[in-house]
Amino acid sequence: MAGLTKGKHVIAEIEGVRCTVVEAGITETRMNFLKDLLLSNHFEVKVDAAKTEDGLPATYTLGVTDLVFNPVIAIYARKLYHADGRIITPAYWNQYTDRIDNRYWRFINK
Repeated sequence: MAGLTKGKHVIAEIEGVRCTVVEAGITETRMNFLKDLLLSNHFEVKVDAAKTEDGLPATYTLGVTDLVFNPVIAIYARKLYHADGRIITPAYWNQYTDRIDNRYWRFINK
């Protein structure tokens, strides 16, 4: 899971539409988490499932149709919101915690 560790802006075609890749090679659980979060922020989300022939769980590539979207900038500029209006923090985005604490610099992984 790349999370917010890579700031590179990647464009790819997903479902026949040019998209900004938010994360690639992620699990279904992570894909559903990000998809719900981005949909609640009014982004059009596209998902591509990687084909596996050996029975391993599929990985997903998740993108948004907004070609200028960058998740690193959106999170640290505090432009993404939870469905209830709270600002999304880096710890919440990376799923280190399920609490949204706006003092994200004080997050301690216990």
